[in-house]
Amino acid sequence: MKNDTSINFFYFLPFSGGKRNKPIITTFFFLIYVVGVLVNSSIITVICLEVQLHKPMYLFISNLSIVDIFYTSVTVPKLLHVLLSGNQIVSFSQCYTQLFFFSVVATAEEILLFIMAYDRYVAICIPLHYHLILSRKNCILITFGIWAAAFFNSLLLVVSALNMTSCHSNIIHQIFCDFRTLTRTICTGTTMFFVIASIEVLLFAFIPLLGTCISYVNIFLLIFKMTSKESRSKAFSTCSSHVTVMSMYYGASLAEYLLPSYSDILDATFSVVYTTVIPMTNPIIYSLQNSNIQSTLLRFINEKILFKEKLQLKSMTSNNRLIFS
Repeated sequence: MKNDTSINFFYFLPFSGGKRNKPIITTFFFLIYVVGVLVNSSIITVICLEVQLHKPMYLFISNLSIVDIFYTSVTVPKLLHVLLSGNQIVSFSQCYTQLFFFSVVATAEEILLFIMAYDRYVAICIPLHYHLILSRKNCILITFGIWAAAFFNSLLLVVSALNMTSCHSNIIHQIFCDFRTLTRTICTGTTMFFVIASIEVLLFAFIPLLGTCISYVNIFLLIFKMTSKESRSKAFSTCSSHVTVMSMYYGASLAEYLLPSYSDILDATFSVVYTTVIPMTNPIIYSLQNSNIQSTLLRFINEKILFKEKLQLKSMTSNNRLIFS
C-alpha cells in the first residue's frame, strides 16, 4: 500500500474497555486457540491413522481441520501478542502478510465447503458412480486445485491492495487485518482492487455457495422421495454436520461483510465468531454427529489409557521383583 503521508504502520484497537478487560479477553482467545488446535489436530490424526476413514468425505474433513488450524493461527497469535505486550503498532509488511494468509484460508474454506456438499450429492444421488467420480486420483487433484486457487486468488488481491494509496486514519478497529477494514484507510487507487475483489467474491464465494445450495436441493428432493424411514434418517445424518458447519460459516461471514457497519464492536464480534469460534466448533460438530469419527476417536483414547495402565502394571511388577529379590 502506498501512502502520501508519513504513515508506515497500522494501529490496532480491537476492543474497547482498556486494560480492565484485557486479562479476560486474553484468556478467552488463548483457550479458544489451544482448544481449536488440539481438537482439529485430533480429527486429522484419527483420519490419518484409521485406514477405514481413508475415504473422500474424511479426506475433505481433514482438509477442513487443516484450514481451521490455519484460520486461528493466522489471526489469534498476533492478537495475543498485541494484548500481552501492549504494543498495538503493526507494520505494513506484517499486516499484508496476515492479510495474504487469511485470504488463502478463507478462499480454501469456501471452495472446500462446496466440494464437501458435492461429495454428499454424489454419494446420495448417484452412488453407483461415486468411486469413479471421486477416485483417489481425482480427490488428490481436487485438494491440490483448492489450495492452488486459494494462493493464486490471495496473491491477486494483496498485489492489487498494495497499489492503493492510504491517506486516512491508520487505526484498525478489528482483531486482524482484513480487506473491509483496510479500505476505510484508502482514498485513491481502489478501482482495480474493487474489480478484482468483485470477481473474487463471484468466483470463490457466490458460485460455491450457489453450487452448495443446488447440491442440497437435489439431495433433499431425493431424500423426501425415499420410502424407507431408516434410509431417510441415514441420509439426513450424513448431511447434517456439513449443513450445520456451512450455515454457521456463511451466516457469520455474510453478516460481517454484507451488512452495513453499525459499530466497530459489532464488526469485531462477527470476526471473532467466524475466525476463532467456528474453527474451534467445526471438528466438535463432526465428531459429535459422525459416528465413525466418534467411535474411532473413543477407541484411540481407550487404547491409549490401556497402554498407560499396562506400562504402570509392568513397572509395578518390576519393582516388586526387585524388592523380593
